Amino acid sequence: MVQEYDFLIIGGGIAGMSYALSVANSGKGKVALVCKTTLDEANTAKAQGGIASVTNLAVDNFEKHINDTMIAGDYISDRAAVEQVVRNAPKAIQSLVNWGVNFDKKQNGEYDLHREGGHCEFRILHHQDDTGFEIQRGLMAAVLKHPNIKVLENHYAVEIITQHHLGQTVTRKTQDIECYGAYILNPDTNKIDTYLSKVTLMATGGTGAVYAMTSNPIIATGDGIAMVYRAKGTVKDMEFVQFHPTVLFNPAETHPAYLITEAMRGYGAILRLPNGEEFMQKYDERLSLAPRDIVARAIDREMKIHGLDHVCLDVTHKDAEETKKHFPHIYEKCLSIGIDITKQYIPVCPSAHYMCGGIKVDLHGESSIHRLYAVGECSCTGLHGGNRLASNSLIEAAVYAKAAAEHSVSVIDHYSFNTNVPEWNDEGTMTNEERILITQSVREVGEIMSNYVGIVRSDLRLKRAWDRLDLLYEETEKLFKSVTATRDICELRNMINVGYLITRQAIERKESRGLHYTVDYPKHAYDR
Repeated sequence: MVQEYDFLIIGGGIAGMSYALSVANSGKGKVALVCKTTLDEANTAKAQGGIASVTNLAVDNFEKHINDTMIAGDYISDRAAVEQVVRNAPKAIQSLVNWGVNFDKKQNGEYDLHREGGHCEFRILHHQDDTGFEIQRGLMAAVLKHPNIKVLENHYAVEIITQHHLGQTVTRKTQDIECYGAYILNPDTNKIDTYLSKVTLMATGGTGAVYAMTSNPIIATGDGIAMVYRAKGTVKDMEFVQFHPTVLFNPAETHPAYLITEAMRGYGAILRLPNGEEFMQKYDERLSLAPRDIVARAIDREMKIHGLDHVCLDVTHKDAEETKKHFPHIYEKCLSIGIDITKQYIPVCPSAHYMCGGIKVDLHGESSIHRLYAVGECSCTGLHGGNRLASNSLIEAAVYAKAAAEHSVSVIDHYSFNTNVPEWNDEGTMTNEERILITQSVREVGEIMSNYVGIVRSDLRLKRAWDRLDLLYEETEKLFKSVTATRDICELRNMINVGYLITRQAIERKESRGLHYTVDYPKHAYDR
């Protein structure tokens, strides 16, 4: 079956929904929002801490936020992207509020701002400790009642459509690759339908599920990045995988691991060994409020030195009622496994959390493939550089969604539907034995990435990961060509592609920079 939509959006977090609302209000045509699960299941909904924006002009300003972002990014962030996000952040916040999102305020009506690691001022807007959930709730309500947005839940994008599908040769040197839509798996028919579009947006989120432990939902398999890479689009900075320093250590929950927000350290929580000893003074003068890459490496090192499977976060010295008020969900979660955070340490460890690289885009959010935009975690705007500053991700998605919407609306009249696109060839069969192969391969990818391409890397580990992933790639591509395309095998293909990109670009970076740390090119003597 062939469907036609002027705007095709793949992914439904803050990036996809903000873009959908913006283009739908333009009156430029029909909008389809495709979600691989339900609209409420997105990385956005899992974000606890908040969203960064200069708000308190009495003490804060754009230059301070820009400087904090550049420092966190190890000075390889794109200055133009940083300025675009920081200077447009207040307007993006107002758009979210206008769409129905609520942020906590003080009794005098001013925003109740938090401070997080790497920020020199209090500039984090939040809603208790479930900011992402509140943003997702507000945007969902606005999207679902908009008459010009068609939401397609549990639909899975398999590939984007380019000249390749018209029989033309497309390589990484091809200058004029165009996107004509996507092939999408319909859950009701188990058939792959053809969705033609004038403009397509990738908003598919992150890649955390390629690791054995992640704070991301299990759906974060890097689909958009893998699809664009296979279509010969430019993908950049994949070596910069951010590991959140503090997820709740609970072996029963690894996908997703429960996030202990960085705002808790901003609130005054202290990192300690289980015996109560502090350790961050050995690594950074900012102590527990150092940027995430430094804190994650410090925790990783302390765990290895002492043979631990976790360290601890101590908030017992803070007022108990204030702690419950600021972090009600964390309090309840920890209590559910027998830990009263007002009296006991919280066991924490690092976990794969955020992809700083992705589909390379310009200041309009447009990729190297014409008519294809990317916004949110699947994109690489240059904002994050070598390491994302806390709470810069949600605001990046909001700002770039608006930029991409404005640009695509301004050019969409120049495009038309390409009706020469062939329908998907759905020959093949799938057996239970083959599903077992897929499940085992997914597990192998997680083990390979966690063991060899984690917080601390080496040339030897990366080479081993490369070799193992290459074998999995050959096996999986052979299987994919012989069976009917299903979501599980497509996700496996994408995970292997993403693992390969992270590993390859890590091998190519012959230095320790930002989140990419290798023992073969250490920065500090103690890191050996």
